[in-house]
Amino acid sequence: MTAWYEESFGEDYLLVYKHRDVHGAYEEVHKMINWLKLREGAEVLDLCCGMGRHSLALADAGLQVTGVDLSDVLLKEAQELDTEQRVRWVHADMRKPPLEGGFDAVVNLFTSFGYFPQDVEQLKVLRAIHHLLRPGGRFIIDFINTAYVKKHLVPHSDREDEGQRIEEFRRIQDGFVQKEIRITDIAAGAEPRIYKESVKLYSRKQLSDMIQEAGLQVDQVHGGYDEEEYEQTSPRMIFVGHRL
Repeated sequence: MTAWYEESFGEDYLLVYKHRDVHGAYEEVHKMINWLKLREGAEVLDLCCGMGRHSLALADAGLQVTGVDLSDVLLKEAQELDTEQRVRWVHADMRKPPLEGGFDAVVNLFTSFGYFPQDVEQLKVLRAIHHLLRPGGRFIIDFINTAYVKKHLVPHSDREDEGQRIEEFRRIQDGFVQKEIRITDIAAGAEPRIYKESVKLYSRKQLSDMIQEAGLQVDQVHGGYDEEEYEQTSPRMIFVGHRL
């Protein structure tokens, strides 16, 4: 059976999430560089880089960047945006990137974590981050705040874009936040194209414990890119730390 993340990050993903802007990525990268204390020329891995917004912003900040993703479609988009070929793009599963390591920093952004049903599989991602970092190297894991999601979940939304009707259905079930996306060509009146997303929810303590189990140390937890400290009401949990 094909996993949802092997099907959902295709051409339609670019349509559903095209509102994620490049300017916002540059602002977030500026904050990340301060948190990670990165010098110019530092080697950074963007693990689950998607279409490369943050990878390219990191490269523009004077860093040596490698972007890893499982989606051929998103990597192709990233390569087309990278007109000067400043980033090394690698097609791989985040649990086992074919890289030797020695990175000064690894970033895993915008809930590119929790994709697997079993905790042991998420732990493989964290251990991969440990392996990829040099001793003392730093990391960011940017995850949703479970308490915020439970309070603010929108069960259904509906919009039109580029002649397509995009419906999103969201629910929390069995410890996962799940989304079903239905995209229908309005003019053709065809059957909707349906995609799934499923992310396992973790508390701050649960994720902190997993990070520590992987040999990583959490130094700070931020509640968002505009919030210095995490609070129960924060929209995100952004873990910043280092390899032991």
